[in-house]
Amino acid sequence: MRVSTEWLSEYISLDGVSAEELAERITSAGIEIDVIEERNQGIHKVVVGYVKSKEKHPDADKLNICIVDAGQEEDLQIVCGAKNVDAGQKVPVALVGAKLPGGFDIKKAKLRGVLSQGMICSAKELGMNDKLLPKELQEGILVLPEDTQIGVPIVNVLGLDDQVLELDLTPNRSDCLSMIGTAYEVSAILGREITLPKPEKEMIEVSDQASKHISVAIEAKEQCPYYAARYITGVKVGTSPLWMQNRLMAAGVRPINNIVDITNYVMLEYGQPLHAFDADQLKDGSVLVRMAKAGETMTTLDGQKRNLEPHMMVITAGGQPVALAGVMGGLDSEVTDNTVNIFLESAKFDSGTVRKASRQLGLRSEASSRFEKGVDPARVIPALNRAAALLAKYAGGTVHQGIVDAGSAVAEPKVIRLSLDKLNFYLGTDLSLLEIKAIFARLQFACRDVDTCLIEVEVPSRRGDIQLDVDLIEEIARIYGYDNIPTTAIEGPTTRGALTKSQAIRRGIRRLLTHAGWQEVLGYSFIHPQQSETFTSLGSGRKAVKLAMPMSEDRAVLRTSLIPQLLDIAVYNINRKHPDLALFEIGNVFHTDEDTLTKQPLERPVLGLLLTGQRGNRQWNVQPEPVDFFDLKGALETVFELLGLEEEQITYEADQPESLHPGRSASVYVRNNGEKVKVGTLGQVHPQLQQDNDLEDTYVAEILLDSLYELANGRIQYRDLPRFPAMERDLAIVVDEAVEAGSLIGVIREHAGDLLHHVQVFDVFTGSKLGEGKKSVAISLTYRHQGRTLTDEEVAAANEKAIRALEQTFGAELRK
Repeated sequence: MRVSTEWLSEYISLDGVSAEELAERITSAGIEIDVIEERNQGIHKVVVGYVKSKEKHPDADKLNICIVDAGQEEDLQIVCGAKNVDAGQKVPVALVGAKLPGGFDIKKAKLRGVLSQGMICSAKELGMNDKLLPKELQEGILVLPEDTQIGVPIVNVLGLDDQVLELDLTPNRSDCLSMIGTAYEVSAILGREITLPKPEKEMIEVSDQASKHISVAIEAKEQCPYYAARYITGVKVGTSPLWMQNRLMAAGVRPINNIVDITNYVMLEYGQPLHAFDADQLKDGSVLVRMAKAGETMTTLDGQKRNLEPHMMVITAGGQPVALAGVMGGLDSEVTDNTVNIFLESAKFDSGTVRKASRQLGLRSEASSRFEKGVDPARVIPALNRAAALLAKYAGGTVHQGIVDAGSAVAEPKVIRLSLDKLNFYLGTDLSLLEIKAIFARLQFACRDVDTCLIEVEVPSRRGDIQLDVDLIEEIARIYGYDNIPTTAIEGPTTRGALTKSQAIRRGIRRLLTHAGWQEVLGYSFIHPQQSETFTSLGSGRKAVKLAMPMSEDRAVLRTSLIPQLLDIAVYNINRKHPDLALFEIGNVFHTDEDTLTKQPLERPVLGLLLTGQRGNRQWNVQPEPVDFFDLKGALETVFELLGLEEEQITYEADQPESLHPGRSASVYVRNNGEKVKVGTLGQVHPQLQQDNDLEDTYVAEILLDSLYELANGRIQYRDLPRFPAMERDLAIVVDEAVEAGSLIGVIREHAGDLLHHVQVFDVFTGSKLGEGKKSVAISLTYRHQGRTLTDEEVAAANEKAIRALEQTFGAELRK
């Protein structure tokens, strides 16, 4: 918000307070001032002049010789090359000895043999932002209104003797998105009275009732609780007064015409957006506020055709949308040079509805930014009356009697109880009840005593950010002055900071993998729709979440797997001569069951791994070997060990997940209370996918971490070193080739009893001697008892149970 000190002084006296001091005091009270802009960029001895005559230069076709009355003892002869200079104009004249922005000094000079005693200036030469000027004044010299007094310093005429404070407002302080709101704030800070406009006294209404000509109705009552309008006839569209144009330009708004300028001026003054319709373009003068219908369209003031959706609110006349409520008006009902009658709108629109429509359509306006943050319902009518009074005064309009409205503008006053003891305890102060009431009086918050230590404060509707008693305490602290609050020791209970279990697990996995030589990467959360369909094993049967407004087609959906991004990163590095990669990422994936999202999608944390290239560097005595499936499986087992999962809790089963090698991939299961739950997949990337991406053998894994959070047990458990020897037995059994080694180990663990300490496959043999479709699997079994030495008979009995279970389950035979 840009605040002109000249404009602000209309509501509150700033005598004796410089712009720098005011900015410092506002900043100290909690609203940061980013910039103090001096509108006078270094103008000296520039006055208003009157061009009495213009003649062509005898030796230059593009130059004119002008005789100018600049309020001096004699008329000045000035040579000017501007195309738009003409006799009868009031213009800025830089006298001899004048200084202009940029260090430009004006001296007497001869141009093609003709004496020039000054310079007729353009807006840009005066240091003004000519982009904020009306279009007809953006090129050539600056032409001033006819009633401008000759000889007056131009800085006074153009309001350049002004400083502009740029307020860096947080979203909760929408009350200061207006000059009056800022005046309330400055009034509280300086302790000075505020004077507000009284449009009711300035406005003269004719006896003809507005309700005879216009009517309003609200269908979308939740989105628009109140809508009001006035009817003004006989307006003459033209330029607004120069003082109003100066203030609009100081606020960063370009003047257009008196009608539009007045609505913008009142919006900046009151913080209440207004809109002026050409009443003759509204069918029967009847307006209805409703939600848009599916497939409806309208053309906004910027000339763009907009496709409307049912969640957007529109102002309609004759059944057709004429404005996008709170965002922008329609082209068909805009005020033009031919406009005579005005339908003037002022309303309270729901902030969420306006924000959603504004963002979806990419329409950001001064009006929408105020509605999004919430406007003061108590200013809907005052702002409407103020604009009507200005239209009558500066556009020659006739204001018809009465306000035509629908809904209710009444806002229940918010009353908050505040304890004196609580306030002083929170602030560490010793303020009395009288001092607190004095501060609330400066803020213009009405308050009354409940008892000696308790008051009730009535919060004005302009301060929608104040909801609780702690908000009132903050107001007291701001106005009392943070520098005046004494420094006291912190008291109260302290809470020891700690990581949650899930945070600690993720941090532990990162530390483990990075120490093991893996590199952590961070991929995009948005991916191409085709990538979301490539790896779906973790979200089988679910859909990808589509973005409403994607940056590009390559980033159109939320990722359903980490693997596509890991592959992209691998390709990027391999193309840059980094072929040996061990990458991991811990991130979230997203799934939904809906085609059109209406509820929060499923979001799950996942660990993704990728391994490709060589296992080690080439040495003079060691040849590097390519990584394989078991390198990846070993990394996963290390992670499971970190999480405290027992070896028998984890099961790997051969599987054929989509986009993985059908013979070199598996699903990972974990046992939880006897139930087997799938937690991930691992394997080699499908050969076709490897070929498409110019990759060598690449192995990937993906593990759902939330499934492991509950089972993880990171506590260190100490065991006595074994004091008694273990006994080992080896089995070589012949089974069908389709039987998985993991299944054999599972059966052995289940039936060998508590003495079994460790099981490991150490050899697999196939050959014609075994018979077609058979294989020999050699398994080592280790038995141990913590409290004594085992006997051969005990080990033999346990071993026999395991063999019998293998025979019954798989038809296994001992190899002879």
